[in-house]
Amino acid sequence: MKGEGIKMDKIKGYKAMNKDMTCRDFQYEVGKIYEQDESPSICDNGFHFCENPLDTLNYYDLNDCVFTEVESLGKIDRNSDEDTKISTNKIKINAKLDLSLFIKASFNFIWNKCKIEKTDSDNIKYNEGSSQVATSGDSSKVATSGNYSKVATSGNYSKVATSGNYSKVATSGNYSKVATSGYYSKVATSGGSSQVATSGNSSKVATSGNYSKVATSGGSSKVATSGDYSQVATSGKYSQVATSGYYSQVATSGYSSQVATSGDYSQVATSGYYSQVATSGDSSKVEINGKYGIGANIGYKGKSKGIKGTWLVLAEYDRNKEGYYFPKNVKCEKVDGIKIKEDTFYILKDNEFCEVNND
Repeated sequence: MKGEGIKMDKIKGYKAMNKDMTCRDFQYEVGKIYEQDESPSICDNGFHFCENPLDTLNYYDLNDCVFTEVESLGKIDRNSDEDTKISTNKIKINAKLDLSLFIKASFNFIWNKCKIEKTDSDNIKYNEGSSQVATSGDSSKVATSGNYSKVATSGNYSKVATSGNYSKVATSGNYSKVATSGYYSKVATSGGSSQVATSGNSSKVATSGNYSKVATSGGSSKVATSGDYSQVATSGKYSQVATSGYYSQVATSGYSSQVATSGDYSQVATSGYYSQVATSGDSSKVEINGKYGIGANIGYKGKSKGIKGTWLVLAEYDRNKEGYYFPKNVKCEKVDGIKIKEDTFYILKDNEFCEVNND
């Protein structure tokens, strides 16, 4: 990680921090301005934030942080070789963002980065109305504004933006960025480190590369990721999310969402009513924050917690003579606030729900 040198600039950005609004043991508050005398350094000191909201997920877990909108008011040192991280010696915490606002900000950032002027350049294409576009070169940029557009890119570092309904986008190169704002869009990426943001209802997103980041704000969206370390955030109602890679993180805020994860160490948090969560990966965590939700964590050493009125399902495993683990017990309990406490993780041990640390 290298800095570009100290500059004076006023930049809007986004900062993730712990849920108590601390970062590196420093306490922040919304509306406050913080300043240090020492010049900022991207590696050593200063108040850090990112221009791209999704880049904050490189530093904080999706399910264990809060997002804020910030503004640099002094000197800055910018990350030159990895992401949009910036260090400043003077920062203002403008607002706290819930998941839906974070997703909207993510979409707007990618959308604005993808938007380009009309040109006849080999690497930049702009099309209107029922267009079909295919690019194979690296660093390609494509923008379409008409309905029923179809876009396919195979080069690395591609950027794609579509604003029409029923668009179809496929990218196979690494580090692609895709933004769609029309309804019923379909997006498929196979390269690692892709970033996808959709704001239209009933969108479908599939990513197979590792380190993918997906944000959808429209209702009835469907998201599937197969790469490890994927991060998925949805704010629309009736969303469906499936992840199969290890260490995946999923957060949903819309009602009646359905989430399924099969990778080990996955983390799932839902805040909408009537959500349903199922995880089968080992050492996964499930957190149900919406009323009437059901969380089923049937993986080895799986943990679950919920609010009053939600239901938790846990599994307990034993080892056979061959050394393989097999399900010994499966049990369901309702979070009543007495026998099963709110906001407390449980595991199943000796066929009983046992409290564990919230870590």
